[in-house]
Amino acid sequence: MQRRELIAAGLAAAALPGLALAQAAEKTKITISVGGKNLFYYLPLTIAEELGYFKDEGLDVTIVDFAGGSKALQAVVGGSADVVSGAFEHTISMQLKGQPMRAFVLQGAAPQIVLGVNPKTMPDYKSIADLKGKKIGVTAPGSSTNIVANFVLAKGGLKPTDVSFVGVGAGSGAVAAMRSGQIDAISNLDPVATLLARSGDLKIISDTRKLDEAEKVFGGPMPAACLYAPQPFLDKNPHTAQALANAIVRADKWIQQAGAGDVIKVVPESYLLGDRAVYIDGFLAAKQALSHDGLFPAKGAATAYRAMASIDKKIAAAKVDLDALYTNAFAKKANAKYPKG
Repeated sequence: MQRRELIAAGLAAAALPGLALAQAAEKTKITISVGGKNLFYYLPLTIAEELGYFKDEGLDVTIVDFAGGSKALQAVVGGSADVVSGAFEHTISMQLKGQPMRAFVLQGAAPQIVLGVNPKTMPDYKSIADLKGKKIGVTAPGSSTNIVANFVLAKGGLKPTDVSFVGVGAGSGAVAAMRSGQIDAISNLDPVATLLARSGDLKIISDTRKLDEAEKVFGGPMPAACLYAPQPFLDKNPHTAQALANAIVRADKWIQQAGAGDVIKVVPESYLLGDRAVYIDGFLAAKQALSHDGLFPAKGAATAYRAMASIDKKIAAAKVDLDALYTNAFAKKANAKYPKG
């Protein structure tokens, strides 16, 4: 290449930050797996995709949607995806399995999971103990909705084996299962929770969309949706991970500055589940529980471990390296680059 061409290429890279990052990223084609992409739980992921934030960072991102977080995790373990957009607590179980995963940018500051009973099949519900022998719908067995349900059940004196868990997904299938009486209770997220509550098909008994209630339930800050990946992936692709973190932090900040109308203009029509008013209510309920800056709270890993340990004797007996579960290094750099989003 001639000197003049080199100078021109350098000027082009300077004018297009995304191009410069694309040259720095070790891997530009990335597959992210997620379980229930339409949920507010993963709204930053959708915003980053729809507003072109991944492209701005020089990445070609493909997002593959599964019925629940456990399925999304399996995709990365199996090698068909690079990164999971999923619940933070999965990093704990994977460390204990000898397959260390590290979370590197936060999407959710609280789980946003709502547990409620079906007024049709449980009109006389009084306490958690009444759920014994009942069917509880979750996005997918083993997913965060299942884990939170287990945690709430334990506080009421019930074991996971005292109920039957049924995978119902995170969309219209979950709504139909509740309305038809196929399940007696449900552990799910918005917009499903708001849709069912508004139509009178859900009586809420635990609501972790509210930061103060989530902290009461878990005894501290409970990090929720995040991007996490196998530790070897982060070791080999730090610039790629930084580019992903940049995009999510920008999305986190955009959401906090946005109104419900702004969000509706960006997300796919299918996310609205046929009711814009419900989606607006759901967004307003979930907004406070979404991360403002992509940073993990200092006590978050300890809170997640205590929650998991309280329902799993193996986890309680194991030694977990909490510092290895997450890193704020990427999110800090992203905030420095995009202080205002």
